[in-house]
Amino acid sequence: MTTEGHIAALERRHQELDRQIQSALQSTRYDDLTVSALKRKKLEIKDELVRYGGASA
Repeated sequence: MTTEGHIAALERRHQELDRQIQSALQSTRYDDLTVSALKRKKLEIKDELVRYGGASA
């Protein structure tokens, strides 16, 4: 995979995690641990995007 392709995949994953977090938070019975894990993964991906120089990080 090219660097650009990897960055694009990371950006898609970052957006998907954001959607999952928002969906979980809108639920009346969301789990704090699950939301925290999603946020942590999203931050890891953001950090990787910054390392690659991704524009939307």
